[in-house]
Amino acid sequence: MPRPASEEGPDLRPKALPRQGRALETYERILSVAADLLGEVGIERLSTNLICERAGLTPPALYRYFPNKYAVLHALGERLMAVQNGLLRAWATPATMALPRPRFEATVVALFGQTLDMTVAQPAGVWITRALRAVPALQEVRIASHRHVTGLIEAAFMAAHPQAHRPDVMVFARLAIEAAYAAQEMLFDDPALDSTAVGRMLASMVGAEAVKLRKPVED
Repeated sequence: MPRPASEEGPDLRPKALPRQGRALETYERILSVAADLLGEVGIERLSTNLICERAGLTPPALYRYFPNKYAVLHALGERLMAVQNGLLRAWATPATMALPRPRFEATVVALFGQTLDMTVAQPAGVWITRALRAVPALQEVRIASHRHVTGLIEAAFMAAHPQAHRPDVMVFARLAIEAAYAAQEMLFDDPALDSTAVGRMLASMVGAEAVKLRKPVED
């Protein structure tokens, strides 16, 4: 849940969400314009005044939904995480976790590539990803999302391999998620790197640890 304003950070409390008509159109326009501006000017230069100017809105119209720019970024971050988590949810099944290592690693490569492509295709997806790590007030979105998908992987793995040591599986799942996002951000920062090679190396590391956790251990 977004936290209220405090000495630790800005107010991220959700306003009343629009359900239809002109209010919904205004809400979506704010998010769309904010995403475009984020890609143009970056995190620091983005402001509610700039969003209002580009969207053709008065500040009160924006503040009806968002108390500050961080609340706007918070909403954009939650949307991005939700789409990414949809890809992972479809992958994190007992059937996937039971695959032989080469086939398991192939699914990891595919998931990494799909997540990367989807993030780049999202409006300001790269900048939103950076904001979720760089802005302290927004880190809760990333952390909560990573905890959620860690649970999905853990549950799927344990269903496929019930004799595995659950605490180790949880650590494995969380590290795999963190490594995947770190690799994604590395590619955003250095586009000269080969994304396919990065995905394959990531999959090899994840696959090696996954096999160790299975009971009985596979060769």
